[in-house]
Amino acid sequence: MARLTLDLPDRFIFETRLDIRIGDINYAQHLANDALLRLAHEARLRLFKHLGYASELTVDGLGIVIADMAACYHAEAFHGDLLRFGIGIAALNRYGLDLIYQAVDDNTGKEVARLKTGIVFFDYRTRKIAPMPEAFSGKLSQ
Repeated sequence: MARLTLDLPDRFIFETRLDIRIGDINYAQHLANDALLRLAHEARLRLFKHLGYASELTVDGLGIVIADMAACYHAEAFHGDLLRFGIGIAALNRYGLDLIYQAVDDNTGKEVARLKTGIVFFDYRTRKIAPMPEAFSGKLSQ
């Protein structure tokens, strides 16, 4: 079976650090896969706040939905570790983009995981996808 690979973007547009908490650990005593997605969600929310949005539901009159996601593990992470999440963009299109995350152990510099979340903009009033706001795409290039 072929393994999934995720290429890193040319540059990261945002970086944040997140602690691995006891609730993020699975029965094997390392970072659980569902916890990795929750950490990526927190990193994404911090990115949106950094861009000036109160939440993922208040992006110039629209919200976002996750269309797809993928993760590749490269190393274990444990309770008490501090992960540095870099976020970059890929596959920019009229309705959305892919956010690419790299999670690195902040102490050792070892890459723990790469993730991708495909997001599309969504008008929650009409319950339909919508074009990406120009103001949002403009902030990505700054």
